[in-house]
Amino acid sequence: MASTLEKFIHSLDPRALPRVLQIQSGIYFQGSIYEMFGNECCLSTGEVIKVIGFKINKLIASICENNEDSQISAKVELPLNFPGLYKVVADKTPYLSIEEITRKFSIGPTRFGHPSFYCPEDIKLANLTIKHGEQITFSSVEEINGTMAVNCGVVRNNQSHSFTLPLSQEGKFYECEDDQIYTLKEIAEWKIPKSRNRIVKLSNALHVWDSSNPLPENFGGCLILTPVYEVKAVMKFRKDIVHILSDLDVEVKDITDYYDISSFLQPLSLEDVFERTSKEFPMVAEIMEGPHGSQKPYNLLCTGEEIIIYKKYQAKRVLTSEIRSDSPKRHFLIPMSYKGKFKRRPREFPTAYDLEIARSEKEQLHVVATKAFDSPHKELFSVSVGDQFLVQQCQTSEVLYEGRKKVVDVLACEQILSNTYKKVLLPMYMEGGFVEVIHDKKQYQLSEICKDFRLPFNVKVSVRDLSIGDDVLAAVPGLQLEEEITDSYLLVSSASRPGDSWEIPVYRLNMSVHLLGKDVQTVVPPATRTTVEEISEEQYYMVRRYENQTLYPPPRPPKKPA
Repeated sequence: MASTLEKFIHSLDPRALPRVLQIQSGIYFQGSIYEMFGNECCLSTGEVIKVIGFKINKLIASICENNEDSQISAKVELPLNFPGLYKVVADKTPYLSIEEITRKFSIGPTRFGHPSFYCPEDIKLANLTIKHGEQITFSSVEEINGTMAVNCGVVRNNQSHSFTLPLSQEGKFYECEDDQIYTLKEIAEWKIPKSRNRIVKLSNALHVWDSSNPLPENFGGCLILTPVYEVKAVMKFRKDIVHILSDLDVEVKDITDYYDISSFLQPLSLEDVFERTSKEFPMVAEIMEGPHGSQKPYNLLCTGEEIIIYKKYQAKRVLTSEIRSDSPKRHFLIPMSYKGKFKRRPREFPTAYDLEIARSEKEQLHVVATKAFDSPHKELFSVSVGDQFLVQQCQTSEVLYEGRKKVVDVLACEQILSNTYKKVLLPMYMEGGFVEVIHDKKQYQLSEICKDFRLPFNVKVSVRDLSIGDDVLAAVPGLQLEEEITDSYLLVSSASRPGDSWEIPVYRLNMSVHLLGKDVQTVVPPATRTTVEEISEEQYYMVRRYENQTLYPPPRPPKKPA
């Protein structure tokens, strides 16, 4: 049965991809010429396309001046980066099964992918009864003993209770009120259920309003958000990927069950390539959609270019940020093969606890106080601005507290005086300010710093890497080497210019290829070019989150006695 492209995409479950569609009718009898991002395609009646993906491109917002039941005063188009923070209004229409919820909501590893629902009736499980009205949080979907189920949790008396619900579980499930606030982009990615609209309220007033703002001035009502999707598709006789907006006025018919889907080119993402077995490498591929941006070597990975993919592997990088007081900071991933040299720069420490963390056996930590601190105990030292200390070790000490002796954690230091040293004790909870005094003038390789010192570590480039044409790190006055990470890479070279190879990141490069099945003449890859990767703020936090999700957080510093 034919339907509009918009209706089909709004109801399409991403897990059902790819789908083969036949164009039934368009806005012209002879076909529709459509262009987006420079990709022009003709959607003529009878044309067959394979849909391989879709994502929200923009939002149509219906403006309600007071609440969601008010009359719609206007409709405006909002980009995903439109400013403001928004509260999500809970949907009043229930979902009738767990399967429907998993089909219409994005359930994933982050807090955005943990939707909450309640049921107006009790749900009796083998070892637990979920009471009516109790908030059920969905965390993940997995197969358990051959049955698909959702991992859920409820909180009772500040204790979390975990359980699973099968997708076949039926009942009325209502969305819980959400007290969090989100950007429009976060709402588009996580909070708009399939085939439903989403009502939101502006949480904060827009700081700057002008006549170009599509929302009314001092707007305090509701917005009913309807997504417009960008559809990625492959056409029968083209080697590139075309992008189509879902609100294009064409009708389509799903013919996947009656069509040989293998007759289309098979686009593979870098993740798809990485999942291939090691025995399948090396391989020759043609780029169907190259990455955006001018950063080398990604600007050489153009659509239509043939590349050789030699192998897949894990490689270490040092996550690094620019040192500056204002924002935004620049962020980098530096490979261990970086040949430049670094000199140390002073570190800053906000508490005595941070001094203990930074302390090393290799050298004594020398700091200057930048903030005064009056100790509430006569047994512990009061700090003045300009006091200098050599940090010794963490220990315990007795102090008199409300007439009773109490043991507290302290940091043993030596205060540097004009002609001598004085042993002092600083309370570990002390909130002060210290800056490091650097005596070391040596130049270090990156691998030496990672081996001999504890990160984070402040440096500046003293000798740039001459093998890199434009070493972006050399122009940055100060860098903080934050942590070592391990990431997934593919080693590639151009088939037409096989003199160099590059490491390309699997999870940060949006790129599609199809395999050509050609024999690779050179199994041994050419010399690998060192590449310092500059990453965005969003990528920086994603890298940190994935690297640290299995680590326990560091212990909290001791609290100051009341």
